[in-house]
Amino acid sequence: MHSTPTSVSSLTRRRFIVETTLAASALGLSAGSSIAIAQTPAPARSGRSPVIVFSKPFQTLNAEKTAEFVADVGWDGIECPVRAKGQVEPERAAEVLPLYATALRQRKCDIFVATTDIVRIDQKHAEKTLRTLSSLGIKRIRLGFFKYDLSRSPAAQLPDIQAALKDIAAACGELGIQAGFQNHSGRTYVGAPVWDTYSMIKDMNPREIGFCFDIGHATIEGGLAWPIHAKLAEPFYTAVFVKDFTWKRTEKGWKEAWCPLGEGMVDRAFFDTLKKSSFTGPISQHHEYRWTDDAQMASLMRQDLKVLKSWLA
Repeated sequence: MHSTPTSVSSLTRRRFIVETTLAASALGLSAGSSIAIAQTPAPARSGRSPVIVFSKPFQTLNAEKTAEFVADVGWDGIECPVRAKGQVEPERAAEVLPLYATALRQRKCDIFVATTDIVRIDQKHAEKTLRTLSSLGIKRIRLGFFKYDLSRSPAAQLPDIQAALKDIAAACGELGIQAGFQNHSGRTYVGAPVWDTYSMIKDMNPREIGFCFDIGHATIEGGLAWPIHAKLAEPFYTAVFVKDFTWKRTEKGWKEAWCPLGEGMVDRAFFDTLKKSSFTGPISQHHEYRWTDDAQMASLMRQDLKVLKSWLA
C-alpha cells in the first residue's frame, strides 16, 4: 500500500520521454535480449471484450503452467501482478514478463492488464516496468493505491495526487499505455467514492488514464447508487473488474464476505448497461473468496466464468 504523495514527481515529462526512447532502444535491439523471446504476436481480437482472470490466486505458477491453466479454463488471458510479491517482481520484469507473454500468446491468449504498484513516475522500477510493458505490446496497467490521511481534509489531499496522476498519464501516453485507477472499497482508499477519482482525471485524456472499474467494490461503497458511479466512470473505463460479495455480521459489525459470482449482491443489470456501452476493453474475473485446494479453485473459477459469460451473452 502507498501513502498520499507530498510533492509532484521530480522527473519531468520531457526527461521521461527522452530517457524512455533511449532505454527502449537498448531493450529492443540488443541481441539475445529477454525481450526478443516475446516476438510471438498478440492474437487478433474481435470487437468483443476479452474475458480474462486476475492471476493473483495462482501467481506461483510458472509461465507455461499459467498459460496452460488459463487456456484450459477458457479465458482470453490474464491480468498479471507485476508488483512486489506478485507473479512478476518489478525488478525482474524485463527478464520474466516475456516468458509469460510468449507462453500465453502461443495459446492464443495474452496479458491484457499489468497490475502494478506505480503511484509516481519517479518511484523505483516504474520507468523500467513501463518500458518493458510497451516493448511487449501490453497496453494497460492498473496503478497502485493511494490512501487518505483521515486527520486531514480528503479534498485538500487531492491536488498532490492529481499531479502525480498527470505525470503518470503523460508517460503512459508517450508509450502507448493506458493507466487505470481501481475504485477499491475501504475507509481510507482514494477512489472508494469514485467521485474523487473522477474529479482528478475528468480533464485528462482517457486514452492515457481512466478507471479499472470494479463493480464489486462499487456495490460495497455505493449500495443502490452503483449505477451513478458506473455511469460517471464509463467514459473512462480501461478495464472492468468482476467479483461478488454478501454482507456478514461479525463481532466487529457488518463486513463484506466475498463469494462466487451470482451468489451475492452484485446486480447483473450492470452487465446489461455494459453491453450497451462502447466499451470493448478487458473484463477481468477477480476471486477473493476461499477454497480448500487447487481442484476446488479451478472448479469455482470455471463456474464464475460460466456465470459471467451468461450475463454477457
